[in-house]
Amino acid sequence: MPAPATKTRREPASASRGRPNPLAAPYHHGALHAALLAAAQDILESQGLEGLTLRAAARAAGVSHAAPKNHFDDLTGLLSELAAVGFRQFADALQLAAAGHAVASPERFESIGHAYVAFAREHPAMFLLMFRSERLDMERPALREAIELARQALAGAAAGRLGLSQEAGAPVTPDQSATMVAAWSLVHGFAMLLIDGRLNPVLARRPEGADWQTLLTAVFNSRRAR
Repeated sequence: MPAPATKTRREPASASRGRPNPLAAPYHHGALHAALLAAAQDILESQGLEGLTLRAAARAAGVSHAAPKNHFDDLTGLLSELAAVGFRQFADALQLAAAGHAVASPERFESIGHAYVAFAREHPAMFLLMFRSERLDMERPALREAIELARQALAGAAAGRLGLSQEAGAPVTPDQSATMVAAWSLVHGFAMLLIDGRLNPVLARRPEGADWQTLLTAVFNSRRAR
């Protein structure tokens, strides 16, 4: 004799309402912020600054076009937060380059210089965005904090090379500050020339196998010999 049919028990509507729907809410607030920044960085590095819009970031992250406005207000806000990501990555690269070298050694100073240029070469669009203050809101806390991290890494490199205290607020003479600015100008100028392709003719005339790293090392050596 067949078993009697059983009725399917329906779950009370109140119980289903309280359960999160993973399809309706794929990100929590903090994760969406990070996901939008990751999507924006991908667009920046693949399409350049002209391809990066709030809608493009939302589309790449798979969220509604209004979502970025809730996190960044406008495109300037998104670019500023993205530049903060870049400065944090930049500071990490500089600190990694400094590790393992004596504080006052020329090797440490030059390793940081190579890391500076390498970051610019590997992330040219991000590097250019980071130093385009007219596109950024310099008052955003995330950006200010990230810039300070990078500044400390650079100042520490120069201070160590000059035998100065690396503590914040340590006194620096006018001549020392000029030397620090000269060192920064050297690596930043080299990085800009490299990513703009202006060093290609110079590199083409150097011995076979020479690259930008060997050229930068030669520049450091010529500066050290003065």
